[in-house]
Amino acid sequence: GVEGCGKSTQAEALLERLTSLGVPTILSREPGGTTLGERFRQILLDTSQSEMEPQTELFLYLASRAEHVAKVVLPGLLRGDVVISDRFGDASVAYQGGGRGLGTETVEMLNQVATRGVKPDVTFLMDLDPEEGIARLLKGRGESARDRIESEVLGFHRTVRETYLRIAAMEPERFVVIDAAQPRE
Repeated sequence: GVEGCGKSTQAEALLERLTSLGVPTILSREPGGTTLGERFRQILLDTSQSEMEPQTELFLYLASRAEHVAKVVLPGLLRGDVVISDRFGDASVAYQGGGRGLGTETVEMLNQVATRGVKPDVTFLMDLDPEEGIARLLKGRGESARDRIESEVLGFHRTVRETYLRIAAMEPERFVVIDAAQPRE
C-alpha cells in the first residue's frame, strides 16, 4: 500500500503471530533485506537524489529485489519458512509502473526477471487514502523526516494507490485488500 498505511506494523504483527504458533517465519523488506539491498535503499530514499531518473529508480529497485530473492526469499522458501516481505514486486508495478509512468506491463516483465518468476502466494494490500497516509507520517515523524518517495506530491501517491487497486482487481485470488483506515488491531 501507499506510504503511512501500516505495512511494516502489520508485517511485524503477522511475524509475531506466526512465530507464536510455531510456524517458521522470516520477515524482510524491500528495498533492502540484504547488505547490498540496504545500500540501494539508502540511495533510493535519499532526498538529495530528488532528480533521479524514473528508469534509474526502477533498476535500483529491481537490483535490490534480485538480491532479496536470491539471498533471502528463495533460501527461506527452500527451508520451508513462511516469507513475509514488507513490499515486493507489486510495489514497483504501482510506484514505478503507475506513479512514474513507466508502464505496468514493462515493470511486470522486468519483475519476472528480477524475481526468477517468484510471486507471493498472498498479497495483503493495505488500502488507505494517500492524504491520510501522509498525515500519519507527518504526525509520527514530522516533515523533515520524510524520505524521497514520501516527499512526492499527493497526485503521485494517488496514482500509486489507483494502480495497486487495479492490480488487486486483476488478481483477486492472490490479493486481500484491507481497509487500512481501521484501527491497527
